[in-house]
Amino acid sequence: MSGDRSEPVLVVLAAGRARRFGGVKPLAPVGPAGEPVLDLLASDALAAGFGSLVLVLGSATGPAVRYHVERTWPTPIEVHFAEQLAPIGTVDAVLAASSHLRDGEAFGVANADDIYGRAALSLLAQRLRSHPADNALVGFRLRNAVIGDKPVTRGVCALNDHGTLVSIEERRNVVASGPGSFAAGDGLQPAALDGDVLVSMNLWGFAAAMRDVFSGAMKSASEASEDAEVLLPEVVGALLGDPSAGRLGQFTVIPTEDRCIGVTHPGDLALVQADLAGQIGRGERPGELWPSVK
Repeated sequence: MSGDRSEPVLVVLAAGRARRFGGVKPLAPVGPAGEPVLDLLASDALAAGFGSLVLVLGSATGPAVRYHVERTWPTPIEVHFAEQLAPIGTVDAVLAASSHLRDGEAFGVANADDIYGRAALSLLAQRLRSHPADNALVGFRLRNAVIGDKPVTRGVCALNDHGTLVSIEERRNVVASGPGSFAAGDGLQPAALDGDVLVSMNLWGFAAAMRDVFSGAMKSASEASEDAEVLLPEVVGALLGDPSAGRLGQFTVIPTEDRCIGVTHPGDLALVQADLAGQIGRGERPGELWPSVK
């Protein structure tokens, strides 16, 4: 499948094992006609200005995802498949896509089981085009990044006065505690979280030079343990506190009022289906896939 490589590329992390969900989350049928999460994400990304996608797959669920994509996606779409050989974290997953990225090419990263919305993806695509040498993170309001009443984990972002990321604190067992308010049951303070706080949903924009940073992080981790799991927020957090990182240690946070909805627990499926049906009914998203693909 081919497309316009002059536009930015989105690396989609689809190698997760989905223990809590108990199925292939990227293929969960959430659209009004049973469209999978991955299809909605990809359709939104292409409409938002991304020219191609790299799907990073794992050995357990990868064959099913690839089978679906190759047989149902329109042929004009430029999509590449990469394999993460071992489940050792999102940094290794991004590196697995390296052979499909050009030298000096900035790139976006997204989860395969989250629907970020066209507006949020458009913000990221625009940022990659205008600032390819800089890193960025799209920040969602907490109230727009939780669905249902089951506990979830969210990375709460702290920013400086210039809108640059200072830290990401992972808060666990986050649940709604009232209109516009949330509580984290992880024993950390503050236990109460404002619904307007910005959180990371793993929608990143990375400069090309970050690939060397990721390689170095994986090398250091493997020296300690071959099975060491290295996550993107951990590597980013280390850069934020490193004065020698220079420009790579600065992450502009792009706030969005868009909703980010995804499937974490089996019971989320009906909630996501209803949410998306409401978006279509209100005219907030198209009722059919691939509106930008000719």
